[in-house]
Amino acid sequence: MRKLLFLPALVFALAFAGSLHAQELDLGLGFGTVVAPAASINSSGFLVPSLSGGLYTSFSGTVRLPHFPIGFNGQVAWRTRQAVYLGVQPYRPIFYDFNANFGRTWHKKVGADIMAGIGAESLRFYTPYFSCGSFSCSNYQSINHFMFHVGGDFRYYIWHTVFIRPEAHYYIVHDNAEFNNVNPTRFAIAIGYSFLPGM
Repeated sequence: MRKLLFLPALVFALAFAGSLHAQELDLGLGFGTVVAPAASINSSGFLVPSLSGGLYTSFSGTVRLPHFPIGFNGQVAWRTRQAVYLGVQPYRPIFYDFNANFGRTWHKKVGADIMAGIGAESLRFYTPYFSCGSFSCSNYQSINHFMFHVGGDFRYYIWHTVFIRPEAHYYIVHDNAEFNNVNPTRFAIAIGYSFLPGM
């Protein structure tokens, strides 16, 4: 999880930005799944598994300027439990992305966002042994693919600035050969908190 160490720094930066009372800051914790085409045989005659299924946990942060609906968003989503690739090797997909965000909140009760940006799909294939570098040890090998991301959500504030947020995310993954070059879609429901100016 070394590459996820940037997450605490991102959260700190977003929280600091929210403390300036000049921005709107949304933090969310979500749970959902990934939908992709079924397993198939590729052009070389090999079975390629589906990326569908499994519970995904996600964390996101969005900062928007007041009275101006443009902002920035960052999020990471990972398969909560490992899957087994072709019945042999445990693996875990992780998606992370950084986006431009267009969002609004109306009457302090409902809100919506659309976003687009770039990121990566990180496929971690686990091994029964650890390999150590200068700073840490790990028991997996990563395969990373650049991706584009588009997504949208709808926020409903259930209590003050606590919200429930259904969301959908489409990933355009470059050279996703491990899954037959398919582009997965992630659906989730998040619970979160908005730091709203004047609240």
